[in-house]
Amino acid sequence: MDRRRAENGHYVKLNDFFDKEHISMDDFVPATVVGYSEWPKNTPNYWALPAMGDVVGWTYRKDWFSRPELQKEFKDKYGWELGPPKTYDQLMQIAEFFQKRQIDGKTVYGASIYTERGSEGITMGVTNVLYDYGFDYQNPNKAYDMQGFVNSADAVKGLEFYKKLYDCCTPPGSSNVYMGESADAFKSGQVALHMNFAFTWPGLYKDEKVGGDKIGFFANPAGPKGHFAQLGGQGISVVSYSDKQESALKYIKWFANKDVQAKWWALGGYSCLNAVVNDPKFPASQPYASTFLESMAIVKDFWAEPSYATLLQAMQKRVHDYVVADKGTAQEALDSLVKDWTQTFQDDGKM
Repeated sequence: MDRRRAENGHYVKLNDFFDKEHISMDDFVPATVVGYSEWPKNTPNYWALPAMGDVVGWTYRKDWFSRPELQKEFKDKYGWELGPPKTYDQLMQIAEFFQKRQIDGKTVYGASIYTERGSEGITMGVTNVLYDYGFDYQNPNKAYDMQGFVNSADAVKGLEFYKKLYDCCTPPGSSNVYMGESADAFKSGQVALHMNFAFTWPGLYKDEKVGGDKIGFFANPAGPKGHFAQLGGQGISVVSYSDKQESALKYIKWFANKDVQAKWWALGGYSCLNAVVNDPKFPASQPYASTFLESMAIVKDFWAEPSYATLLQAMQKRVHDYVVADKGTAQEALDSLVKDWTQTFQDDGKM
């Protein structure tokens, strides 16, 4: 949720409303409660109803992967069956295998990944790798102690991996890619692998050219130090100075209903309600349902701080400068990021 708006009084605290209407946060996927509703995180202070569950995951060209001649060539080269990767090493091998390959008379490429500089794109992409290589935002035993966690040797390896994937295995013109551009790369038949938030999956599955039997889904792969995926999505909040508060609260009450949540999922939304996603029929309800469940079980999120925008802008710059603009080393990028974030927290009086 928007931490600044909660802290600065722009949102209505919803605890009393939830109690009155018998809406329990225990009924929602825990990661979505922490990510969308709570401020401060991990405290029972609720400022939103979990609404649109979302997480970074992957699609792949299932029809290409199933071609016998490609399966044989891949196994001869790498020693394992061509299929959805379980690890980042496997993902790299698949991306290398398809990079500049001729398929049906067309040159294709390995992967489309997030690289966008202007808003949040490259951060929402690179964190999926960094988490799995051992990056952490701070010392778990000392708040805002970032030295050796943000810029650890393992985190450096993760950032180097992301740059290698960008340099070796993305289509031409991939220096400013986020959700729309990544989806376009997949829909146009350019890439074998495609990183994107889960909210894109229903539309991609329905796509006439690359959907249906041609598309497959898999959760973010594991790395040498962990298995996480970047949380997306959002909750529904009520603005404290709105003259429509009563109507907004009525909407939230209606939207929290189990039948409404089930319909929301059926129409292509992503419910956060346990009664929907834990239904035994849920995994078979859509081709991407089981991947969504697996992904939401491993989510991790960016800083939950009122200075979120400043922290994000610093990471956007440092990571993009290294990965895309070829400036400096991964170690220098993360060392600089620690300095940036330290200055922000010092300005906030937290260090």
